[in-house]
Amino acid sequence: MNAPVSNLLTAKNSIVHTIPQQASVLEAVHEMNRLHIGSIVVLDNEKLAGIFTERDVLQRVVAEGKSPSETLVLEVMSREVETITPKSTVEEAMRAMTVRRHRHLPVMNDGKMVGLISIGDVTRWISRANEDEAENLRSYITGGF
Repeated sequence: MNAPVSNLLTAKNSIVHTIPQQASVLEAVHEMNRLHIGSIVVLDNEKLAGIFTERDVLQRVVAEGKSPSETLVLEVMSREVETITPKSTVEEAMRAMTVRRHRHLPVMNDGKMVGLISIGDVTRWISRANEDEAENLRSYITGGF
């Protein structure tokens, strides 16, 4: 769990899907559906401006009766985006996601986004680490070392 997030990024697909903040909610939802993803990073001239999630659609568009084709992502995205660095530990990422109820964290290095991790990525990483540790203990107990 003390492994750096950079290890997690190396083990997963590093593609970060983005959309410009001037896109409509409808365009963003179509892109998220096409990619089978639950969130998309919002950029303003190549810089992180926010994140747009399924939760944003439900709470800020549908619940408020806004038109998805007439509402810009800029108007309803989550702006307060917590980020982490590649040197942050997987445990720190899990804590941030759990305490603040974030499902996705952009990974930033010197002001540039180098990846995006999800709660699923972190959970898979922790599960594999636990499986490896259990296997090492089994091997040690049975004399496999």
